[in-house]
Amino acid sequence: MATAGIYNFVMDQGATFTLQMVYQNGAGVPINLTGYTAKMQLRLKFGSPDAALTLTTENGGITINGPTGTINLLVTDEQTLALDPVFYVYDLDIITGGTIERLVMGQITVRPEVTVNA
Repeated sequence: MATAGIYNFVMDQGATFTLQMVYQNGAGVPINLTGYTAKMQLRLKFGSPDAALTLTTENGGITINGPTGTINLLVTDEQTLALDPVFYVYDLDIITGGTIERLVMGQITVRPEVTVNA
């Protein structure tokens, strides 16, 4: 099991956010994730008692295409609107059986919305 990669990214408040990742081995070959589930949480800082956002394969925020090793994140415009425009920390875990592996972690910057949807 490798250590988690670090990836920082930006979300726009009030806009739909999508991100696609492919889990690959060192040779660039996709790792089959058939049968895996995943969970990702955003928190204001490490150790914060409450998650600002939770995405899972169960709640539809994460989808996995097993054979291709593809992991898709979906944060709706309503979900990003509910986030304060600040920096968050996150990590993304994949789960199979009783094994949890952290794939990626980092910071997410939520940029404030200017145009309010009517």
